[in-house]
Amino acid sequence: MVNLTIYNAAGDDVGKYEIDPQAIAPKINKQLLHDVVVMYQANLRQGSHCAKTRGEVSGSTKKLYRQKGTGNARAGSKRTNIRRGGGVAKTIRPRDYSYRLPKKAIRLATRMAIAGKILDGQVYVIDRLEFSEPKTKQMVSILKALGLDSSTALITTAAVDPMVYRSARNIAGVAVTPVRDLNALALLKPKALLVTKEALDKIKDGTFAASGTASEVADEQGVA
Repeated sequence: MVNLTIYNAAGDDVGKYEIDPQAIAPKINKQLLHDVVVMYQANLRQGSHCAKTRGEVSGSTKKLYRQKGTGNARAGSKRTNIRRGGGVAKTIRPRDYSYRLPKKAIRLATRMAIAGKILDGQVYVIDRLEFSEPKTKQMVSILKALGLDSSTALITTAAVDPMVYRSARNIAGVAVTPVRDLNALALLKPKALLVTKEALDKIKDGTFAASGTASEVADEQGVA
C-alpha cells in the first residue's frame, strides 16, 4: 500500500491518498511493456519513404558507347545504379509499419505502467484542476508549485477538459490526456504523472478504459 500526497494548486499538502499498486497490476513485466511501446512507436511511423529504380529515373536508356575498342570498361545505360544520378538497386517502397498486439496485453501494459509510476514515486495528485478559461500562465505556476516546471509531465484528467488542454498545450514537455486514453507509451515517456484525485479514483476502481471487465482482468494475469 502506498500513501500519495494530495496537493492543491498552490502546492500545499491537503491530504493523503491510499492506493495499492498490486491491485492495479500484480507484477510488472518489462518485456511486455517494451513490446507494447514498440507497437505504439511503429504505428506512429509514416512509412512514406521511397526511392526510384533505374526504370523510374530520368535519362536515356541508350548504351553510352560501343562495347569494344574504347579502352574503357563496358557500360550500358546511364541510369544504372552504379552511376551518379542513376536508380537505386534495392530500393525502398512506401509501407505500413502498423500492427496490433492482443487487446488484453495492451490493457495489462497500461496498468503496469501506472503501477510502475506509483512505485517509483513519479505520481503527483492534485485535488482539482479547473480553469474557467485557457490560462497557460496559471498552469505554469501550478507545475512550478509542484516542482514539475523543469520536468516532462503527463497531466491526466477524469474526462476530456478543453480548458486544461488549451492551458497546457503550449508548455514544452507537457501533455494532457483524459484517463480513458491512457496507454503505456504516453505514461512511460514523461518523467512525472500529474493526476487529479477524480481521475485517480477511476484508476483505483478499475473503471478507466484500460482496465477491461473483471473476467478480462483475471484472464490477463496469464499474459504476464
